[in-house]
Amino acid sequence: MSMAHMADGQSQPLDETLNELLRAMQTAHLRDGFADLALRCDRLGRIGAMVRENQNTIIAAIDADFGGRSREETLLAEVFTTLSSVRHAKGGVAKWMRPRRRAMDLAFKPARATLLPQPLGVAGIISPWNYPLLMALSPLVGALAAGNRAMVKPSEFTPRTSELLAEMIAKKFTADEVAVVQGGVEVGAAFAALPFDHLFFTGSTNVGRKVMAAAAANLTPVTLELGGKSPAIIAPDANLDVAVTSIVRGKLFNAGQTCVAPDYVLLPQAQLDAFVEKALAVAVRFYPDLADNPDYSSIVNQAQFDRLQGMIRDAETQGARVLTASVGVGRKLPLTLVLDSTDAMAVRREEIFGPVLPVIPYGDLDAAIGHVNGGERPLALYAYGRDRANIDRVLRSTISGGAVVNDCLIHAGVEALPFGGVGTSGMGQYHGQEGFETFSKLKPVMYQSRLNGMWVLNPPYGAKAKALIKLLLKRP
Repeated sequence: MSMAHMADGQSQPLDETLNELLRAMQTAHLRDGFADLALRCDRLGRIGAMVRENQNTIIAAIDADFGGRSREETLLAEVFTTLSSVRHAKGGVAKWMRPRRRAMDLAFKPARATLLPQPLGVAGIISPWNYPLLMALSPLVGALAAGNRAMVKPSEFTPRTSELLAEMIAKKFTADEVAVVQGGVEVGAAFAALPFDHLFFTGSTNVGRKVMAAAAANLTPVTLELGGKSPAIIAPDANLDVAVTSIVRGKLFNAGQTCVAPDYVLLPQAQLDAFVEKALAVAVRFYPDLADNPDYSSIVNQAQFDRLQGMIRDAETQGARVLTASVGVGRKLPLTLVLDSTDAMAVRREEIFGPVLPVIPYGDLDAAIGHVNGGERPLALYAYGRDRANIDRVLRSTISGGAVVNDCLIHAGVEALPFGGVGTSGMGQYHGQEGFETFSKLKPVMYQSRLNGMWVLNPPYGAKAKALIKLLLKRP
């Protein structure tokens, strides 16, 4: 079901319209009972078929929304990853939804206990603009695998993709299975305030706080996939060529508009000049020219482009050195290295979300670790080095949502690994089984045996009850 542009010309109040849609889904969920394995796999299959059948249309819509989005990046980051999540869920859901046996304490035997994965009901999903297909459908896969229905609110900043998503969903799902709600800030605020059984949000930390506050009024549990400043730490023993190639590739993928893109680099002071030289050279090798280059993506809109340019000007004004790999064209911004930055600069304080990369030298590895720990907890951390002791030191001394050793970004596409933040970079996680469990209630169920000793504890408490209680208390 699609409910397009709800804020425009609606015949009844927005809140009422959205609540009616939610109530219809909740009624259908209770009426039909738990979705069985066949239905869950069928719904997942419809997501996969939808993406395969509309692959070229999806690529064109995202390209138009960005004003230039690499076809290959869309295939890798949107199409492949979505299909991968569907394939993983279809292969695992039979096991995930089985009751899970729990050991029973001797005092309660011969009773037995299980955890029964139970669908929550109706999930709300608010998705961002940077990966407009993947970030709408990946949590939807988890919700459907868990046996739920869902309402999806895609970003208004990618209107063509949002419209296409609504059309595709409407062709594959009934009105009470999955609904797409389109609109701007007003619709988003009303959506977040609905009494969902679970609310999943991907976006900025600031907006995440507002979403959580709105959900709190209904005691709606939330998963917040936010962002933050993800560091890349180059240890003294690292292969610098490997590190540079990886970081530049990850930073320039989708022009840096990725929540787990390397936000800044920490490296030994002695390697600063070599890193700068290599990074600029690698960027030019990857993208010799930005004009008419189909491999390099544009910044999504003028507002985001102006924000990035403002960060660069702010750094320059405060004394930073700014080096670019090439000349920008339109909204295509080249790799921009920021040297001699300080904590007073926006590039050091705010999530960048573009191809701007502060490079920060350190004296020793402890100083690099201290720098990371002195800020808010990042969504991702990347550690480069050959010495296992150094890598373990970084991993065990820092807290992040996830981490990759000797590469970056790629963990976000691994369905077998849960994905999510910590602290201001988010709460909760999804992907694979963890995504299934996010949208489930693992309901504890105890099965009492026909033959049991509970009769001993029936009031009035006699000698046998008192003796049993005494025995129980003596157990270590």
